[in-house]
Amino acid sequence: MLTQAPRGTRDVLPTDSFRWQYVEGKMRQVAAEAGFREVRTPVFEHTELFQRGVGDTTDIVQKEMYTFRDKADRSITLKPEGTAGAVRCFLESGMYADPLPCKMYYLNAPIFRYEAPQSGRLREHHQFGLECFGAKSATADAELILLAHKLLSGLGVKNLSVNINSIGCPNCRPKYHAMLKEYLGERVAGMCKTCQERFDRNPLRVLDCKEAHCQELVKDAPAMLDVLCEECAAHFEQLKACLDVSGIPYQVDKRIVRGLDYYTKTVFELITTTREGNLTVCGGGRYDNLVEELGGPSLPAVGFGMGIERVLMLLDGEGIELPQPRHVDVFVTYMGNNQIAAFSLVQQLRRAGIKADMDHCARSLKAQFKFANKTGAPLCITLGDDEVAQGIAKIRNMNTREEHTAKLEAADKCCRSLLSK
Repeated sequence: MLTQAPRGTRDVLPTDSFRWQYVEGKMRQVAAEAGFREVRTPVFEHTELFQRGVGDTTDIVQKEMYTFRDKADRSITLKPEGTAGAVRCFLESGMYADPLPCKMYYLNAPIFRYEAPQSGRLREHHQFGLECFGAKSATADAELILLAHKLLSGLGVKNLSVNINSIGCPNCRPKYHAMLKEYLGERVAGMCKTCQERFDRNPLRVLDCKEAHCQELVKDAPAMLDVLCEECAAHFEQLKACLDVSGIPYQVDKRIVRGLDYYTKTVFELITTTREGNLTVCGGGRYDNLVEELGGPSLPAVGFGMGIERVLMLLDGEGIELPQPRHVDVFVTYMGNNQIAAFSLVQQLRRAGIKADMDHCARSLKAQFKFANKTGAPLCITLGDDEVAQGIAKIRNMNTREEHTAKLEAADKCCRSLLSK
């Protein structure tokens, strides 16, 4: 057990970490181009934050949270999603008093959910998310959708479908809840125990049930879109107009409700088709009441979350190879008692911004060359007694076998010139 990772977790090995770094770099780029700045919030928060923010009738709160008591008997929960923590940070720091909108993103944020590990989402997985506070217009919603689409399509994800819906606001939702309860009342007895418990407290959550027989029972349920108030309807029309002018195809899916209680008005998902069926790779929406519910001023907000493991899985499934960086530019070998001279030269090369390495295992010169080949270094320098006495470095191109000679103090300039060719 000591050498086995817990179920639902996975190591990122050195041979694979470059893929994460590449995707994360693209995520940072997309966020920065739209004026989003990075925020980093704690891995754990007070449990009440998620109970109030996410909703105590959601699957996350009822079934999936990693909650424990700390040594002061406080209830603490490992972060099951990113938005609630971002809102808490936004309020605690007083950023709501700054010029708005406030645009933030989080990256490689660990998310913990106690559920059966599934395709591209483990019990500990990592998310990229954008959060925009203080923007009321649907242009902000559309901006997030377009950024997510740009990122995924730019990485090479194919068969992307943008699905949107509106789940209304506190003004129009009571009317819908009444319609929905009337419809569900004739069917709730045949639903799972969780849906039966949610029927009175939050009937909208019944639509999010993952049980197949429950999904079948609610497939003809009334749609929120049919009873939107004037403000929500106008907001949804503005969103569609923004997406229309952007040229990105989308479809209205009346069944999207998302699994979090804080959503209002816009909800959306980016879905791709795989061999195993449809897979949601990004989901989000508007949460205009969450800031106020957590003790702040009344401020509109919108955001999304995207699982990094799931993105990488999709790239693998489509055979997309990400560019692998070179780990070593120059490998320094040595003969005899010239290990210190080799060490000094490695430091000189590194100060010049060149990726350099050497043997630290007292191998023979032949074994050093063999190891240098394994590193993929295009250049190799050998220091022997003669080279050190003359103050020169013999630089070999490992691909062409051509040799070049340079003064030791200029070895970094010569290497940089050779690497640029």
